Amino acid sequence: MPVSRNMKRHHSITRPFLAAALLLGAASAFAQSKNGDGSVTISGDLQTWHKVTLSLSGPFAKEADTSPNPFTDYRMTVSFTHESGSPSYSIPGYFAADGKAAHSSADAGNQWRAHLSPDTDGRWDYSIAFSQGKNVALAQETSGTSVPPYDDIKGSFKISASNKTGRDFRGKGRLQYVGERYLKFAGTGEYFLKAGPDAPETLLGYQDFDNTIARKKKVPLKAWAPHLSDWKEGNPTWKNGKGKGLIGALNYLASKGCNSFSFLPYNAGGDGDNVWPFIQRDDKTHYDCSKLDQWGIVFDHAQSIGLYLHFKLQENEIDDNRRGHDRKPATIKESLDGGKLGNERKLYCREIIARFGHALALNWNLGEENTQTTEEQEAMAGYLKAVDPYDHHIVVHTFPQDQNSVYPPLLGPQSNLTGASLQNGWDRTHERTATWIRESTGAGKTWVVANDEQGPASQGVPPDPGYEGHKEKGTEGAIKHDLHDIRKYTLWGNLMAGGAGVEYYFGYQLAQNDLICEDFRSRDRSWDYCRIALEFFKDQKIPFWKMNSADELVGNPKHENTRFCLAQSDEVYLVYLPEGGTAELDLSDTKGRFQIRWFDPREGGRLRLGNTRRVRGGRKISLGTPPNRPNQDWIAIVRK
Repeated sequence: MPVSRNMKRHHSITRPFLAAALLLGAASAFAQSKNGDGSVTISGDLQTWHKVTLSLSGPFAKEADTSPNPFTDYRMTVSFTHESGSPSYSIPGYFAADGKAAHSSADAGNQWRAHLSPDTDGRWDYSIAFSQGKNVALAQETSGTSVPPYDDIKGSFKISASNKTGRDFRGKGRLQYVGERYLKFAGTGEYFLKAGPDAPETLLGYQDFDNTIARKKKVPLKAWAPHLSDWKEGNPTWKNGKGKGLIGALNYLASKGCNSFSFLPYNAGGDGDNVWPFIQRDDKTHYDCSKLDQWGIVFDHAQSIGLYLHFKLQENEIDDNRRGHDRKPATIKESLDGGKLGNERKLYCREIIARFGHALALNWNLGEENTQTTEEQEAMAGYLKAVDPYDHHIVVHTFPQDQNSVYPPLLGPQSNLTGASLQNGWDRTHERTATWIRESTGAGKTWVVANDEQGPASQGVPPDPGYEGHKEKGTEGAIKHDLHDIRKYTLWGNLMAGGAGVEYYFGYQLAQNDLICEDFRSRDRSWDYCRIALEFFKDQKIPFWKMNSADELVGNPKHENTRFCLAQSDEVYLVYLPEGGTAELDLSDTKGRFQIRWFDPREGGRLRLGNTRRVRGGRKISLGTPPNRPNQDWIAIVRK
């Protein structure tokens, strides 16, 4: 039958559309053919406190997909419940590409994951909830449309006791906020004091991570070359040997006795502008599976060698900046919802928690030098608390001059904050720590107070004497304070006020500074002083969690930098003398006999005798003089 002219015209118009439809149908059929069958794999060391991974063979997706977006438009949540009924955790899941993206750099696949760190041995049951809908992942309540056959899959597995000991956090359990001045390990009941680096903030700006680029000539990507020799056989790597420099750097910190470090997971638009978790710098709804898996390898190794993870979730330059500081307002494209709790911020928090929240020892810091409003801070903290199944410690860091306006509205039982990350002048640490412990306790919810940045910003904690670049750039003389000042007034200043410990900031005008540091050995001696301090409390069995700042007992009621006292009344008293000498200790409210011993915070070692060995309570007593070098700093331990 001949085709009419009108029929030919109609055919010529519809043919491209028909072809497109056929292609779309073929693409859809191809995608469906790559969908997973709903099988579940449980992997990892099936022991208490270890990382246990549930992998679901689910819907096929690509990182850059927009309809549906695998990060916003699918919601995977796994309920893990111990056979006894308690504990039970609701764990957010995430898209994991091919399930081995750290090594394959895959950007597509059908693997979906959730991580559990179980705190009890025995049988654990799981139930997977899997739904689809526009922005369904960001809703705090269950919503969306069920996605069969992945929804409502159930199963179980058995957990045995951990075999880890020593520094490995898996032998200690989850570090928890327990309403006191110190975090506490759930497994062993130990209280935690921290010490480590707060620098570089660009720690994750590392050339061995996928899709990581340097945008500023003055802030190149790190190779961590000085620490390549610190990598040990059997340590993790990815992609045929990558990662040795950064893994080695963490090994070095652990070998020096440090137990924490900090980093920015997102600094686009900030000082470094080389770290973000997205597939592209400004695409905040699509996450980079391979890069994040590589970060996870580093974080898991850190936990295994006893290093606490300090997540500084955003940088000042991109959080909001409405408090009047001389910075560009964060209406710029790099900010997350302009500081508010919108979809970008919700997704960011959920992805970070889903991928890394299983870690046992960490805190979520709302941001470095944070300038969000009180309402925005509480909204973000509330969302973190709602999504994080483990209720990790939540802190906020702000400018020194803003503490008196930022912190008070966040105090009290109604707040989701559990601590402060303090920035202040190196010589104000003791007074500032004591202030916020006192103010938070008075408000009805005691904060964990750490000192995490030391001013002035140009100097911070200086390199060791003799290290190349020890002198300040552009000056003739040496820096204005030295590592001994930091030991006396920052490290011991925080600890003797009842603080939770320190992290050291590296001044921007000094060698190996806050942006370009690749050599933690630049502060080698300062790490020794930190180790000596932490070992003192442990080896001498000092019950610091029962002790309180009592400077008034040594004639220092205003917490000035003259002498410090930490006391468990009528039991044990620590008196720190930053410049040596002697002091009187008021024991008027006590009875009985006390012994006096001395500890050297410079060299450590055994306790020593001074010229006064025993005293009686009921009056003010003289501590006598230290064993030697009376003009150096000493600690007197007065025990009943």
